[in-house]
Amino acid sequence: MVSLVVMAAGLGSRFGGTKQLEVVGAGGEAFVDFAIRDAVDAGVSRVVLIVRREIEDDVRRHIGDRYGDLEISYVCQDEHGPPRAKPWGTAHAVLAAASEVDGPFVVCNADDYYGRSTYESVVARASGLTAGRALLGGFCLELTLPESGKVSRGVCGVDGNRLVSLVETHGIERRADGSIFAAEPPGPLAPDEVVSMNFWAFPEQIFDDLEAGFRAFMGLYRNDTKAEFLLPSLVDELMHASELTVEVIPTTEAWVGVTNPDDLEIARRRIAELRADQ
Repeated sequence: MVSLVVMAAGLGSRFGGTKQLEVVGAGGEAFVDFAIRDAVDAGVSRVVLIVRREIEDDVRRHIGDRYGDLEISYVCQDEHGPPRAKPWGTAHAVLAAASEVDGPFVVCNADDYYGRSTYESVVARASGLTAGRALLGGFCLELTLPESGKVSRGVCGVDGNRLVSLVETHGIERRADGSIFAAEPPGPLAPDEVVSMNFWAFPEQIFDDLEAGFRAFMGLYRNDTKAEFLLPSLVDELMHASELTVEVIPTTEAWVGVTNPDDLEIARRRIAELRADQ
């Protein structure tokens, strides 16, 4: 049984509201609805939604009973670990879901659109995951860039189909001549660079690593109000310790997301185009 774990506890500070529930589909769908539909169609049998207490009721009302008999659980990230205004990060979010997951699981963001075939290819491989192995949906950089503005991406180093490095790269933008540049680390990027959009699959044993990692993180950053225990950072540490091997599953899907309110209309148009024949 493969579960879907959806990270929906983000504050959306740049967006200015609960972007997880903003309508982006012609049928009133939010990003999370496409995630659930595509995951279930790909073979997922259970969904765990990681939320904050203050938005739990809103998320429950939105989900309602539209998914029939599908088992859906809710976990409040802010009720796990010491309280603070800013969530402790994506790795902590997944750790909070440990009690609701039995077996391998796929992880995604609630405010990103990943495309149906991404779920199909990753879920199909996830059921066979064993301890020490993981999967990453690898996107083509040029298919993840917004029409304007700068973004951050996890740029992947890939050897064959194995992930060997993951570099958080900031200030990525497409210039007027079509070239792509990043501000940090500075330099040009190829359009076909493989990037992570936080679409992972793990075996259940990863929770032991998450728990140990969070204990170590808290020993260093308990009093830091901005530090985050991030999933890519934990994966990178485990890879370099030879404790985790990550297979990159390439996808040709176009990513769609929103950062600012002005991105909504663009996202709605793009999703309408991408779902037109589905």
